[in-house]
Amino acid sequence: MAKKIRLGILGGGGDSLIGVLHRVASFINDNYEIVGGVFNPVWEENIGFAEEIGIPTNRIYIDFDTMVAEELKLPQSERIQVVSILTPNFLHFPMAKKLIDAGFNVICEKPMTTTFEEAKILEAALEKSQTVFALTHTYTGYPMVRQMREMINQGILGNIHKVDAQYYQGWINPIVHDAELRKTTWRLDPEKAGISCCVGDIGVHAFNLIEFTTGLKIKSVLADFNYLYSDNKMDIDATMLVRVSDTVKGIVRSSQVATGEENSLTVAIYGDKAGLRWEQENPNFLYLLTDDKPVQVYKPGHAYNSDLSLDGTKLPPGHPEGIFDSMANIYKGVARAVRGEKYNSGEFPTMHDGVRGMSFIEKSVASHLSGNVWLNIEE
Repeated sequence: MAKKIRLGILGGGGDSLIGVLHRVASFINDNYEIVGGVFNPVWEENIGFAEEIGIPTNRIYIDFDTMVAEELKLPQSERIQVVSILTPNFLHFPMAKKLIDAGFNVICEKPMTTTFEEAKILEAALEKSQTVFALTHTYTGYPMVRQMREMINQGILGNIHKVDAQYYQGWINPIVHDAELRKTTWRLDPEKAGISCCVGDIGVHAFNLIEFTTGLKIKSVLADFNYLYSDNKMDIDATMLVRVSDTVKGIVRSSQVATGEENSLTVAIYGDKAGLRWEQENPNFLYLLTDDKPVQVYKPGHAYNSDLSLDGTKLPPGHPEGIFDSMANIYKGVARAVRGEKYNSGEFPTMHDGVRGMSFIEKSVASHLSGNVWLNIEE
């Protein structure tokens, strides 16, 4: 078996949900070993957390800059190979830029940066360094999302004419309606989250799933945001009309005040022959819809699925696969890329997806602020 890839982690300490998700995902396929990092900017919590989860403390660093400097002193055969960035949004760009320039491979949480300009700078840096960069649009790792992508690519839907993606949550409801509580979450702070809360956090996932599954590029967007309160500077609900072409149109809906919703991400693609629909809260079911036959249901692990779907399936049919497995599939694809092995382009989102996502976020914000007008998404 190939030697495990040395993984460093930035952020994700304590009770961080995203931290647990990444750590478990890195272990699932036996490709990685966590050897160091910076879990928390407070040293006592940083070192304490490393001890708590059983990571050797000799490579737990006091801060990010120290980590990079000290790791570069080590021989290539001992140095951290891949660094996962799990910090708040405003730190993604400076950390990723420094890591890429120093020759590290990077796995980064989304949104990739806080501005489109930063995203383009990262793209140029990556082209120069020729390292591996993955953006964790986690839902692209689900076997049935990958099956959806392959079926659309095979032409099963015919000519696509309608795209529809929804991402509804209700988690911010207890916070946003209280003026004091609104100050307690970094996602409602433009200095830390960037120019968008709802679209930057979850709407961009819906956007990405449309492009990932169809292989098409959304060309323009018209957005209408809801902030609820005049002193709240960040969107918490957004509806966006999107155009792929004159004959392919659709909608992206995202909300963090959809009362009672948990993690309701749905993507539906319709063509002149059939439609496909997938729901994140029921991820083992992919629905094929036609006008002349009963609904067909595709499930993971069966031989009728594509190679890409089966490669991302770890359990026999009938055994649920979830978000840890989905993230693990992204980590597995990155491992193949780092080792120079052959891999499918659908195995992990790339820097290009990050650039597209940042353009979508910025143009959606600008569309709303300009009076709900159509704006073109840039490459």
